[in-house]
Amino acid sequence: MRRATRKRSTLANRAIAASAALILGGGGLLAVNVYASAGEGWSNPEPAQSGQLRSTGQQMSTIDCPEVANDLPQEVPDAARQEVDRELAALDSQITDAYKRFADSKEQIAQDPNLAQNAILGPLKDKRLASIDRIAVAFDRVAERPQGLEGLAPCALRADDNGGVGDDGQDGGGNGDGQGDNAGQDDGQGGDQGGDQGADQGGDQGDGNGDGGQDDGGQGGDNGNGGQAGNGPNAADFVDIQSVQPNVQQPPQQRGASRGQFVTECGENENGKFNPDNVIVAPGVSNGAHHMHDYVGNQANDAFASDDDLARGQTTCQNQGDKSTYYWPVLRLQNGQNEADANADGGGKDSNVGEIQTPTEVDLKFVGSPVSKVTAMPRFLRIITGDAKAFTNGDANANASWSCTGFEDRQLKDKYPICPEGSQVVRTFKFQSCWDGQNTDSANHRTHVAFAQENGACPNGFRAIPQLVQRIVYDVPPGPGFAVDSFPEQLHKPGTDHGDFINVFNSRLMKKVVACVNEGRRCA
Repeated sequence: MRRATRKRSTLANRAIAASAALILGGGGLLAVNVYASAGEGWSNPEPAQSGQLRSTGQQMSTIDCPEVANDLPQEVPDAARQEVDRELAALDSQITDAYKRFADSKEQIAQDPNLAQNAILGPLKDKRLASIDRIAVAFDRVAERPQGLEGLAPCALRADDNGGVGDDGQDGGGNGDGQGDNAGQDDGQGGDQGGDQGADQGGDQGDGNGDGGQDDGGQGGDNGNGGQAGNGPNAADFVDIQSVQPNVQQPPQQRGASRGQFVTECGENENGKFNPDNVIVAPGVSNGAHHMHDYVGNQANDAFASDDDLARGQTTCQNQGDKSTYYWPVLRLQNGQNEADANADGGGKDSNVGEIQTPTEVDLKFVGSPVSKVTAMPRFLRIITGDAKAFTNGDANANASWSCTGFEDRQLKDKYPICPEGSQVVRTFKFQSCWDGQNTDSANHRTHVAFAQENGACPNGFRAIPQLVQRIVYDVPPGPGFAVDSFPEQLHKPGTDHGDFINVFNSRLMKKVVACVNEGRRCA
């Protein structure tokens, strides 16, 4: 999908969005007009059952389902892999569809909690049981049948404890005063940060519930969780970077460390390669991600790309020996502007709306280990860093860092940064740097690689490989009003950010990478 809209925000939009935030001295975010749903999700509270409220005044914000992939054996037999991957993708689609039904009926559920069980959670459980059974059967044909997966079928509704709608009608970032005349604001104002565009985007008069507004992809807001897409982020998801203390620490380098680095220049996706596929997690499934990805490097990447397709593909990397694929969720400015995917899968149909931002910089480098030399990574090694479902899964696998230029000694894991004027937003991914020496992938796409331990050494059974460090910079207006694409039920939380990489270096260039890193040189 190629984008026909602007590369980044106009000065008018920047001024409008900047004026939308109130930042107090010391960095406290007091009130902001952001497209919102709920607040902080890192405590991963026990989800409420059957739509019941966890405590007085809380409103359910999303659907929380166990991650079936995490309970599969590490090795999926080749004969079963295609069917297993297809059913895992089906489980994601089932959650997405159920979330949409839930979002459309929140008001009725609040009045009749049994409706959630009867109309949403019960049917979802039945569909999940059928998919889980097909996964078990696929294993059973060629290997030992995994046990206990059926216990992962039930899902629940859960509230967003920090910043959710309270019993006074307010939410974490709003005033609930019913003043608005623009599209879909969670604080009851119905406002979008497009200001004068809001009335044209289908907004209604705010009534204190924030139920106004239709986004540019046609997804309406709802019950205090409104906003451009009706599902986040909100004020509690942002923090002034100037209020954050420096927190970056690096393990000391020891004798034998590999101190070099190799830089690969692959552009900023200026040619606009986007799709909502994920060839690692959902091969062969269109819209397997339910959110849009930016791609640099290999241009053959879509849901149906084989290793041979990637090997033959064109690359945007200056060094043609690097045909690796690097991709991540797009970042959007939620300014009421239509995007080319406003009515498409992965875009507006999946509650991902707003103007896609082209990065001003994409820095890709491979660095060494602080305690040892590195070894070559195998061709077609797949690595996912971060967790696209961290809001419901918890933060165990969350790994994105957010910061601002000029403040990169201050990294945020669970907040978006509010950068001062003249500073740009920075997303950083430090990928796993240890490999099990055998597998290029695993059933959950995690256990074949690992992060180094606190002292910098790899866990037992793993060897150090060149570590991909990915830094992406955006010129967005100061203040809130932007978000990464996400699965709809993940509410665009910053902790759900993630990066994906498939190594398609040729053997000659990979040898050069290893030599540069081990010999302490800087190469490109």
